Amino acid sequence: MDLIYNVQDKPKFRELIVFAFQQLLAIMAATIAVPAIIGNGMTASAALFGAGAGTIAYLLITQFKSPVFLGSSFAFIGSMFAAFAGATSMQLGFLGLIIGAVSAGLVYVIIALVVKKVGVEWINKIMPAAVIGPTVAIIGLSLAGNAIGDLTTADAGGSSYAALVCGLVTLFTVIGCSIYGKKMAKLIPFVIGIGAGYIVSLIFTACGVKIIDFTPFHNLLTNGKVTFSTFFNIPQFTFIEGFKGFKEMNLSYLGTIIVAYVPVAFVVFAEHIADHKNLSSIIGKDLLKEPGLNRTLLGDGVGNMVSAFFGGCVDTTYGESVGCVAITRNASVYTILVAAFLAIVISFISPFVAVLDSIPACVMGGVCMTLYGFIAVSGLKMIQKVDLEDNKNLFTVSVILIAGIGGLAINFGSVTITSVACALILGIIVNALPKKKD
Repeated sequence: MDLIYNVQDKPKFRELIVFAFQQLLAIMAATIAVPAIIGNGMTASAALFGAGAGTIAYLLITQFKSPVFLGSSFAFIGSMFAAFAGATSMQLGFLGLIIGAVSAGLVYVIIALVVKKVGVEWINKIMPAAVIGPTVAIIGLSLAGNAIGDLTTADAGGSSYAALVCGLVTLFTVIGCSIYGKKMAKLIPFVIGIGAGYIVSLIFTACGVKIIDFTPFHNLLTNGKVTFSTFFNIPQFTFIEGFKGFKEMNLSYLGTIIVAYVPVAFVVFAEHIADHKNLSSIIGKDLLKEPGLNRTLLGDGVGNMVSAFFGGCVDTTYGESVGCVAITRNASVYTILVAAFLAIVISFISPFVAVLDSIPACVMGGVCMTLYGFIAVSGLKMIQKVDLEDNKNLFTVSVILIAGIGGLAINFGSVTITSVACALILGIIVNALPKKKD
């Protein structure tokens, strides 16, 4: 793929701000969804700050050679629930989030040390294109239901048909800008698409067909007035409450946290590789060799710790970010860096958080149809290089696709092996079968 901006290219300042905002929009919905699901005092603004800080840590460790944003991981939702379920107070629960992220991050650090010592060739052997291609495709396809569900969702409880119209306006605006756009329009299709979808949503809402939920804006008022404290607000950082929980910590709770987090880290490790393989195919450079899998793992692990310290969420490399890079053909690492700083700055400014939080699900559904679809197609393109006349390859690809699309997932208490991870594990096993001797 010909890139408009390569990894080390630096766009002009004004363009850079817009590109970074687009990256932020791409990862926004999923990043703030995790704290909303968990509740227990977790906030969107703290999660945004944590994602930004974690991404900066990742970029520093990977020497600014891997252009991807880190956002809240859905794989650890069960682990996060376990942290609060086993806690005797919210403070201990917050401390559990930090300890869990540190334990998961240490798994990445240990694997990174192993990779540095033995290299990455073993990865290519157990995860060739016949394994990694369909796995990348599954990452996109497994999210298809989320995109379609959002596409017909009116946040204010209005008509699903009106929501669908808003989502399709967003979708076709993104497509139109990407195919027919000139200069900047071609580079910021998501910003324009979300803007168009939001305007249509406003029109519907103004006409009595409620699409947009304005509750985030109501939260800006204190006794019906806008004050400095409602405009500028320090996020509820996890460590502030978490450090108060040390007095309640005991070995039983510590064991619960480690058991809830560590196994999931091994599962997400597989998705880490798939994301970086996909990103490598987009930018035309093997990230597993340069900056190296050891650095990307170390960056992801440290990023997890930093993110949870501030926002409570374990982060992961985001497919939405990779899809944004692929569709816009803008792989500039400076875009990711500025997006991370924007996430941090915006987390303090309540009106910005409110505006982003008010973007209807149907509008984001229209965007995600393109992002998730592009991830799926990227994986399918990898399969083109695979010899499917070889039955071993054919069965490897088949097992992964069916297990992933079928939603095969296994639960062990609070630990869930996701459908992507299950599909990948089955694919590795099939691929490892010895070849038939002639």
